[in-house]
Amino acid sequence: MELITGKVIIISLFLVIITMIETLAYSIRISGARVKLIATALSLFSTLVIISRFSTMIQQPLTAKLIAEAPDLNKLHYIEEQYRILIGVTSIGVLLGILFFPTFINIFSRAIVQLSNQRGSIIALFVNQMNRNSIRKIFMCFTLPRFTYLKGIALKTIPKRLFVINVIISAVFTIGVLSSIYASMLVPKDYAQAALMSSGIINGIATILLTLFIDPKASVLADRVMKKQTDYIYLKSYSLTMISSKFLGTIMAQLLFIPAAYYVAWFAKWI
Repeated sequence: MELITGKVIIISLFLVIITMIETLAYSIRISGARVKLIATALSLFSTLVIISRFSTMIQQPLTAKLIAEAPDLNKLHYIEEQYRILIGVTSIGVLLGILFFPTFINIFSRAIVQLSNQRGSIIALFVNQMNRNSIRKIFMCFTLPRFTYLKGIALKTIPKRLFVINVIISAVFTIGVLSSIYASMLVPKDYAQAALMSSGIINGIATILLTLFIDPKASVLADRVMKKQTDYIYLKSYSLTMISSKFLGTIMAQLLFIPAAYYVAWFAKWI
């Protein structure tokens, strides 16, 4: 039986969109600092995060259904290979986000100004952009990444501790749902539901770490840059740190996937 089925392709498309949105969201603070509308930028950032989280909720039952369609022979190995494909797809999604990063700095700069003009109405923002002239201006924002973007970025401008923390958080987010679903196959049937529900705890811990260590520092840095208390290069370095560590986190997820599944299986029996 083929590993790449129609359902795997659909889930992969969801994952690419989710990870692209999450990666591109890191450019919003740069855009906000550019147009000096940080609060409006954070509102747009929150909207994108909600969209990505909702997409994850849609993707989760589709991913779980792959188990029902797997062959009985070597079922564990078959599902493991399919889930590793999905983890690999998240890495592709991050790379696509990195490719379009400079483009979306320009697009989000326009969107933030327009959102401010629309007095914070996301719906009005989208409605007003649905015309030929606005769509043409969006396409004009397209630009490829260049090495000149890295000019001025040095080891001292890169937040090393945030880099390590975000690698771990990104790895946990990547495998949270997949490891829990896989763990439901490792435990007796009576514990399967407990293993499945553990994904909420895993992602919840990652969200708490993100809220405690990443988001506050990013917001303060953006404010300081806008007030000219810190050089703009530090905000660029932060964004580079976040997207590169996110990519490495998806790579690390390949290593942590099975150990995490066995940990969830143990936890499901223990609670």
